[in-house]
Amino acid sequence: MLATEVMPAEKSHTDRVRDGMFGLLVGDACGVPYEFRHPSELPPFEQLGMYPPKGFFRTYMHVPLGTWSDDGAQALCLYVSLKLCGMYHAYDFTDRLIKWHDRGYMAVDNYVFDIGNQTATAIAKLKQGMTTRYAGLRGDRNNGNGSLMRCLPLALMHGGKDVALVSEAHAQSQVTHAHLRSQVCCALYCLWARRELEGHANAWESAVTTLRDIYQKDPAYLHELESHVRPDEPPHGTGSGYVLDTLHSARLACEADSYENIVKTAISLGYDTDTTACVAGGIAGIRHGMESIPSHWLSGLRGKDMLEAIGLL
Repeated sequence: MLATEVMPAEKSHTDRVRDGMFGLLVGDACGVPYEFRHPSELPPFEQLGMYPPKGFFRTYMHVPLGTWSDDGAQALCLYVSLKLCGMYHAYDFTDRLIKWHDRGYMAVDNYVFDIGNQTATAIAKLKQGMTTRYAGLRGDRNNGNGSLMRCLPLALMHGGKDVALVSEAHAQSQVTHAHLRSQVCCALYCLWARRELEGHANAWESAVTTLRDIYQKDPAYLHELESHVRPDEPPHGTGSGYVLDTLHSARLACEADSYENIVKTAISLGYDTDTTACVAGGIAGIRHGMESIPSHWLSGLRGKDMLEAIGLL
């Protein structure tokens, strides 16, 4: 065993998948009430969480607390697709995304209350017959965090080599967010999550090293990694909806010492609070386990009948 590794706790594969998925879903649900707010408008750190304090005018007042957003619903679309197909299947996954968009599939109460502009545009193209490889927007300004927020199930369930995981992280991103920057962020996040699953003490650094090696044969991807993602910089972030900032903000939040404090730190950055808490929460769930999630957050999470039906409970 390498000196940079620690042995993960003895858990079944099913338990490890559950840790990550519940970390993601609870983080998402905790972040929903604070979305679009400047950090100065948020309650004190200790009062952040699934239940905002009285007097705080929360976002989506019509949505019951404990409800995951488009982040969690799309991640569940990918989870179910991977589980039933046994591999990443682009057309099955996109069919589920369309069902989510049109009928609220994998959304609590079948109610879609939030969707990113890029995702909506790509889904419209898919419904018109565009292939999965060309539906996603490719411009430099088309780098929202919509593909990053949902890609964790790949890391949790992919049984192949790192290079295959990277390729499929790219592919699921291309469906809605096809710019190389978005693809690279998804690949790095999936490798980071995989290294957390493997018990690496320096999971981020190990993921970066692996991705550099994989990209040696593809200068365009390597350029995005080195010139834009800049993974060697210290953790930083502002909680925005830009895919790079979301990834770095999640890494910053994951400097905290517990699942609860990671999610609270993610929310405290403001702005796209549900997605930052979702992305950071997935890592925190893997690292600290489902048992580390505050019991009142777990009990308050809605949609458990749906999670039971797909084998997550």
